[in-house]
Amino acid sequence: MERVLTPKGAATRQRIVEGAATLIRERGTTIGLDDIRAVTSTSKSQLFHYFPDGKSDLLLAVAEYEAGQVLADQQPMLGELTSWAAWQAWRERVIAKYDAQRRNCPLSALTAQLGLADPATRTIVTELYDRWHAYLVAGVQALKDSGEIDAGVDVGRSATAILTAVTGGATLLIATDRLSYLEEGLTEALDALLRRAGAGT
Repeated sequence: MERVLTPKGAATRQRIVEGAATLIRERGTTIGLDDIRAVTSTSKSQLFHYFPDGKSDLLLAVAEYEAGQVLADQQPMLGELTSWAAWQAWRERVIAKYDAQRRNCPLSALTAQLGLADPATRTIVTELYDRWHAYLVAGVQALKDSGEIDAGVDVGRSATAILTAVTGGATLLIATDRLSYLEEGLTEALDALLRRAGAGT
């Protein structure tokens, strides 16, 4: 059964997770618990109180945190994709966030630094993509319902193409430090909605 923490305990645990996440973004998962303790001003007993299995527990908590950050960084736009103007605002938000974060983005930390070898981490990544995809599906459906795109557009496939453009562009940005992959890929994926609709911008 999951332990219920006091508000103070929850805040302490969150501080440790956020500190560890920042350190992992900067230096990778080769860091040790002593490094995390130093950054978060945490005693050894505190660390093991909140993460009984040590580093493996903490890394899983960081993965959950980073997955949440990927979506939080896109809000409120991601949850309000109800018009073409709203989609363009979301596009600008995504590009600005990844441009600012570059190699320190939560998506990179989650998929590269934390790795996918652990089944528990893979589950977190899969659930993240499922939630992200669901937001995009709802947004494309909203465009269909309002008549801004053609009724024949395949909502699921369109959402998948858009998600792939973002994650692929972010991966290439991390690898090359070139924002153009994300900018052009996402723009193309969104413009494809209008082309399929046979409409203009």
